[in-house]
Amino acid sequence: MKPGIHPEYRPVVFQDRTTGDRFLTRSTATSDVRTEWADGNAYPLIVIDVTAYSHPFWTGNQRVLDTQGRVEKFRRRYGDRTR
Repeated sequence: MKPGIHPEYRPVVFQDRTTGDRFLTRSTATSDVRTEWADGNAYPLIVIDVTAYSHPFWTGNQRVLDTQGRVEKFRRRYGDRTR
């Protein structure tokens, strides 16, 4: 890697805005807000809207799309074509 052109890659705590769950990972993201982690060290805190803790796909609260209604809407609009 070319020296001096890459941002610093360091430990950062991400917090889910909805659930309040936090996790420690490494990132180039920066923040002026710091939080203390279980190991006693203070890390930058990044608050984000959606994580695996609150995303519908990962929590099992995913909606099922109305595919039957979409097919019927298509057939009403374009007809039932057999070719």
